[in-house]
Amino acid sequence: MSILKIFCTIILTACITNGNESGFCEISNECTKDVETGSAQNRFTGKRYILYDVNPAEGFNLRRDVYIRVAVFLKRLIEKDKEFQWQLVLPPWGKLYHWQSKNIGSQERLPWSTFFDITSLQQYIPVIEMYKFMEEYSQGREIQLDCLYILQNDEEMFKTGKFEDKNELVDCDHDSLRYHKLGQHLYSGPFWGYYNITVRNVKCLKFHGMAYDLSQNLMPMQYRSVMFDHMEIALHDEYGSREYWRARRSMRYNFELYDIAENYRKTFLNSTNEDANTKRPINWIEEKSRRNAKGGPYLAVHLRRRDFVIAHKASVPTIMDTALQLQKNMDKLGLSLLFVATDAEQNEFEELKSYLPQYKVMKFVPSNYVINKFKDGGVAIIDQIICSYARYFIGTHESTFTFRIQEDREIIGFSSKTTFNKLCKTNQNCKVDGFWSIVW
Repeated sequence: MSILKIFCTIILTACITNGNESGFCEISNECTKDVETGSAQNRFTGKRYILYDVNPAEGFNLRRDVYIRVAVFLKRLIEKDKEFQWQLVLPPWGKLYHWQSKNIGSQERLPWSTFFDITSLQQYIPVIEMYKFMEEYSQGREIQLDCLYILQNDEEMFKTGKFEDKNELVDCDHDSLRYHKLGQHLYSGPFWGYYNITVRNVKCLKFHGMAYDLSQNLMPMQYRSVMFDHMEIALHDEYGSREYWRARRSMRYNFELYDIAENYRKTFLNSTNEDANTKRPINWIEEKSRRNAKGGPYLAVHLRRRDFVIAHKASVPTIMDTALQLQKNMDKLGLSLLFVATDAEQNEFEELKSYLPQYKVMKFVPSNYVINKFKDGGVAIIDQIICSYARYFIGTHESTFTFRIQEDREIIGFSSKTTFNKLCKTNQNCKVDGFWSIVW
């Protein structure tokens, strides 16, 4: 080891041991360049980490939308701030409302690689899995984040209907916080189910505005890691823009999920990418605008039941009305294969089939391997992939599950007329709401 490296190592060790409360101290550039240590070197580099979480009640597909908000925010931040190396820490997936399968092992703390291709995400922004962040951020087992902002709506705006940008620190109501004080500068909390993560500062932020407006709260000279909770409150910076769609296109699924869906399509739905003209480049960056995707010879429907039957009873049809609408479209298109993606109970699915005896009605049933490896979230994605390659798709009004399928079909290159269709309350012609076409 050179004399310079020995000297720098001594300074780094002293700085870590005796440094100020924020954990930063002055050190020469030569030391940060030449000292080849793990966390010690990382402490004095320009690496900064953004973490986030959302309302626990939010579902899988809304959380995917929140990711896009954060990704576009980080992309803009990186373009404007060249001083620091910004990275987004991907929040592990936990047990959600629709993830109710039993005897398949834990559905807590699932990494993003279970569902998505990390390399594809990294081609848009620098992202890192939580377990990788924990290895990189601290050599010890305990992880202490620097600052947590809890985003809160301004309820007065919703009462008056007068909305304006707001980014205001307010006193926290500690009785209602999910985070609990352990000491003068230390809080515990849910932190995606990890019990070894704490945070030094908790601040409540009354916020209304675009996600990028949160950049003023980062304070990278003071904080190395900043977390935002209730990130669903922040709005899209560029919803529907080219940048939005670049972020969305980067969200390629785990490639094994594509393979499983492709094999199912070929085996049960007589559908291949060659025949359906749906072949895509391996790299999403190489995708180009087109509207000539044909799709496999089947109609796909997303039939949302369970909570929607009550929460959206004004728009959710009965099983019989659903069958009548599907029959009308199947006959119009001359199709005999129907694929159903649904959270309905098995008796409702059997009822639907009973009304459609002239068609082959299918749904994906995962093998033990698939359900145990990819869990309920992976099975839902397989359903979405199969729907996204259909000749014609009909969705459920106001369902984020449907929205994600429509986005995939826009990316693949289907005609909008085959994509933005929905089940109606009754078997009558109903108006299709406005939709966001892809921007290249």
